[in-house]
Amino acid sequence: MDRLIYTAASAARALMQRQDGITNNLANASTPGFRADLVAFRAVPVRGEGAPTRVVALEATAGFDERSGPVETTGRNLDVAVLGPGYVAVQAPDGSEAYTRGGALQVSAEGTLVTAAGLPVAGEGGTLNIPVGTTVNIARDGTVSAQPATGAAQTVGRIKLVNPAAADLRKGDDGLLRMASGEDAPADPAVRLGSGALEGSNVNVVEAMVGMIAAARQYETQMKLLQNAEQNDQRASQLLAPAR
Repeated sequence: MDRLIYTAASAARALMQRQDGITNNLANASTPGFRADLVAFRAVPVRGEGAPTRVVALEATAGFDERSGPVETTGRNLDVAVLGPGYVAVQAPDGSEAYTRGGALQVSAEGTLVTAAGLPVAGEGGTLNIPVGTTVNIARDGTVSAQPATGAAQTVGRIKLVNPAAADLRKGDDGLLRMASGEDAPADPAVRLGSGALEGSNVNVVEAMVGMIAAARQYETQMKLLQNAEQNDQRASQLLAPAR
């Protein structure tokens, strides 16, 4: 009897986690450069005396969907889209280096090139500082130049572009990608940017909605199994109760 309870309860918990993942994906269906989370589970035996035949479902690290999202032309000079594989390096709030596909850049009040979330964009020589009163242009190789109202343009620096393998990256709760080893990924000169365009989220809304409905129905099934287990336990107690 308790085997059924273990199985149904752990499956219900796993399905709730799957719903959380799908909900997060749907919430970011319009976030530029967002990579959909992949949720997977595996069955593991329960450790402990008297429980070698019990199993529970635990979340397994499945990573993220590395497929590119649709690219939309915006015409804005600070919008960039990574063309093909690769990522833009940024400085995370804790000071570490992280990676993103979100290319909606802007210039902060301090004159630093930052992401839409306010994170400084990492240059190959440090942060990229934009002179006041200049127009920013970003080349395909990530080179950032500032064009004043009069005179020649000056090169500010080059955005650090990386292309580590997806298996070497881990996605954090903040949506940023980091190297699993904790080290910084090396710059890859082959990564290219498209200026005046943004890459959209790679979340398939229809697929996510179907997955949410399926998870909800599976959750209801596990709840029914738990109810059946409780009813069977009550009936067994009645049958085994001593006659009066």
